[in-house]
Order: sequence, then structure tokens, then C-alpha cells
Amino acid sequence: MERASDIPVYVPEKSARFMDQLRAFMRFRQLSYRTEQTYVHWILKFIRFHNKAHPSTLDEKAVEAWLTHLATERNNAVATQKIALNAIVFLYRQFLRQPLENMNFKRAKQSQRVPTVLSHTEAKTLIDLATNPYRLMFALMYGAGLRQAECLSLRILDIDIENLMLVVRHGKGRKDRTTLLPKALLIDIQQQIEHVNAIHAMDLQRGFGEVYLPDSLARKYPRAAFQTKWQYLFPSSRPGPCPRTGVIRRHHLHHSAVRKHLTTCVNSSSIAKHISCHTFRHSFATRLLEQGYDLRTIQQLLGHTDVRTTEIYTHVVKQGKLGVISPFDGVREEYTRYA
Repeated sequence: MERASDIPVYVPEKSARFMDQLRAFMRFRQLSYRTEQTYVHWILKFIRFHNKAHPSTLDEKAVEAWLTHLATERNNAVATQKIALNAIVFLYRQFLRQPLENMNFKRAKQSQRVPTVLSHTEAKTLIDLATNPYRLMFALMYGAGLRQAECLSLRILDIDIENLMLVVRHGKGRKDRTTLLPKALLIDIQQQIEHVNAIHAMDLQRGFGEVYLPDSLARKYPRAAFQTKWQYLFPSSRPGPCPRTGVIRRHHLHHSAVRKHLTTCVNSSSIAKHISCHTFRHSFATRLLEQGYDLRTIQQLLGHTDVRTTEIYTHVVKQGKLGVISPFDGVREEYTRYA
């Protein structure tokens, strides 16, 4: 049974534990569960760095020391240090009501990394090496620009075959968006939906068939969790207990299974690049730029809040694609012409 990593863990009411109280406060403030997980991760690291001292007993100097440690000792990237800072600022400003003032810490070094991108041939090679359902998942990440978590979270009702659209619900930043559904994947999508229908019918016969729904939806539509349209497009191999309620449900595939399968495909290929599931998304954006689509369109399809995030792909396209011929290639061309 794959452990459901995106279902909020159970938090007892009126718990005396500090982290339970913090989690309950985050949910009261309606932070996404992914943000909750991230903040809890960094706040625990901060507490352990200071020998498990209660944060309310620590001051700005303690926070500065930890953030400096991340930059100088751990060599964390700028983005990583910013996430850690956001977590600590939330802890002190929002939860403890002890705002941090005039902090002075060592900033991580700014580095602009160009994302790894697959050529179309390389992407197709990896997709063809995969077995289903991973083949369809890789194809959707590449063909629709989905993040891995967005792909895993797809439900049947998110597939709009008639309009060739995918609905991405609660993407990064808790935003919904639509993106394109590749026409070449329609048959595979329909076959996967039929597969899910068969699994769901079997679960119902066995007395299961319920799927996880966020609290607000579960309260508003108490029978929706048993409906076929709410089932995940990529269900787990077998049902298991919900970490919050203990109810037996069939969740989606676990992200670790997807990553392991991709690693197997990469190792079976001759592609000498550092590749993750996110590489398919990078490649999607790069292909659209090469085809002449404007940044604003690509930004909307990717769900980026700031167009500057999308602009990183212009650096990828410019590498070797400026129409400039290397002097060495020019010499070889002249040599070939007059040989």
C-alpha cells in the first residue's frame, strides 16, 4: 500500500503538543497541506538546531544563527534559504505573535541555473521505455506541462476530452488552472478511465469505493467520494487506511513509485542528463517557446504567478538556437565546399 503523502495527518483537538497546535493553526489559516508540510519540516529543523529549545524562548539572534548556518555550513541554495525564512517568519509573526525585527544573517549565494531540458527525441525515448500507467503519466507531464503532484492528483472529472483540456485543481499556490490535453493521448486516456472504472466497480462490490476528498467537499457532497468521476486517474495498486480517519480508501499512486520507474527508464536509455519528473515540464515549456508561442500563454499553461519564472526558459532556447554558426563549424563548411 502506497502511503498517502498529500492527505493531512490527523491532529487531535485541544492537543498540548506544540507541533499539533501549529498544524491546527495553519489549517485555520487555510494554508495548503503542501505548505504545511514544508513549514513543519523547516521549523522542526530550526528547533533541532537549537537542541529542541521551545521557539518562544529563542530570539532574533537564534534565528540569524540558523539561517546563516544554512547558507555557510549547509550550502543551501537561495530559494531553499528563502523557504526556511518564510517558515520561521510565519512561526514567529503569525503563530507566536513575536515579530522578528532587524535580522542580519548571511545570505545564500545567488546562482542562476538553467534547467535541464530533453529534446523531443529524448522525451519520446523515455516515454516509450516506460510501462503503463507510468508511460501515460510521463506523456502528460511532457505533453501538458504538469508537475508530478498535479499529474498524480488528476481525477476523472478533470479530463475534458471534448475540449481537449485538463483541469489542474489546487496546483502550486492553491490555484486552479486549465492546460491542454494532447490529442495523441486521447485513446490512452480513455483506456485508463475504463481501467479506473473497472477497479472502482470492484471496490464497490467489496464494500469500499470511497476516495479522499478535501474537508469542504466531503461535507458539502457526502456521497461524492463514492462516485466514479471523483476517482483518481492513476489509482494505487490497492486500497488502504486513511491516515486521518482509518477509513479504507484507494488513493493515487505514490510519488516515490513514479520516481523509481523514471530512474529505471533513464538507466535503460543512453541519455546522459540529470533527469527528474520535473524535466518533462521544463521540456514542455521549451518546446512551446521554440514553436513561437508567447511567454504569457506559456505562463498561463504552467500556472506561474510571475512571468519572470517563465522567462528562465528563454535562456534554454537561446543556447545553441540563436542562428549563430560557430567559427569552427564555418571553417569546416568552407573546407567541405572547396575539397
